[in-house]
Amino acid sequence: MSRFVLASRLALSLACAGGLAACVDQAAGGGAGSREQIKAVGSSTVYPFTTIVAEQFLANTPHARPPVIESTGTGAGMKLFCAGVGAGHPDIEDASRRMKRSEYDQCVAHGVHGVLEIRIGIDGIAFAEAKNGPRMRLTTADIYRALAAAPLGRRNTARTWRDVNPALPATPIQVYGPPATSGTRDALAELILAHGCEAVDPGMTALRERDRDAFDARCLRVREDGAYIDAGENDNLIVQKLQSNPNAIGVFGYGYLEENARAVNGVAIDGVVPTYDTIASGAYPGARPLYLYVKKAHLNAIPGLRAFLATYAQAWGRDGPLVKRGLIAAPPAVQARSAAIVRAETPLDPAALD
Repeated sequence: MSRFVLASRLALSLACAGGLAACVDQAAGGGAGSREQIKAVGSSTVYPFTTIVAEQFLANTPHARPPVIESTGTGAGMKLFCAGVGAGHPDIEDASRRMKRSEYDQCVAHGVHGVLEIRIGIDGIAFAEAKNGPRMRLTTADIYRALAAAPLGRRNTARTWRDVNPALPATPIQVYGPPATSGTRDALAELILAHGCEAVDPGMTALRERDRDAFDARCLRVREDGAYIDAGENDNLIVQKLQSNPNAIGVFGYGYLEENARAVNGVAIDGVVPTYDTIASGAYPGARPLYLYVKKAHLNAIPGLRAFLATYAQAWGRDGPLVKRGLIAAPPAVQARSAAIVRAETPLDPAALD
């Protein structure tokens, strides 16, 4: 993977007259040109899949420069992706959640017009523990009571899992998870905490419709008193933390659970263990789609970008290399739609975004 770690910042500056394809490379003394390698930023969950595609792309394109792929987290990656067009800005955003309408508007405000939205597959927000852990079985309500900053509108004082649910062990609540900039953290809030909040207090469903800010404060805000531990964007570090602290629980994408199956076990949520089949069927509460966002304007300017996307489309099938790495293949109809977007270079309709 060393070929894909973040390279030193490119010193290339572009001045665009009639679109990115007509940009002038100021660093080269005025000759026409653009950056020679693909650059992607974003989700730590999607990062390993994009690096696998990069390896295949290089194998099929021997004269290509190695893509630069940076694991920044979805939120931070969106800011970089939407900051502008040109060689100083990424071509691809790896995302473990869908782009927000506010992020799309930031793209437009910075001249990024025409963004391809490509669903590459499905992932699950996996809760995991060490092999010698307490064999936890949790519900979304348990997780909400344990991790929300203000469950039922009151400051969270729970210190052990037994404080949350008398049927659970009296071990300290210690959950290693992604930072606030991560799409995995967003999915944890929307898929797990929100459902747990509504299970504990059914009135929250109406509050979501009536006052979204109040709902978010009550249901989605994570406590900051040490029970939830921000482990950064390195999901492998969370696996290491679990091995050294068997009473702790980790939160990361399913691909990391499958990759580390000899070291950690998946924790059942609402009676469902995270597996390929339970996530693919939607039975597991933490199932979520994964995305690529691509600047259409860069397709004509960045060498190999079209071929890179075509390589991705060939890799995300049920028998493809990404599934072997932990991706859950999307249903055939979703795969076909994504492949059609790649072929036709169809931009996203912002009306579909929240």
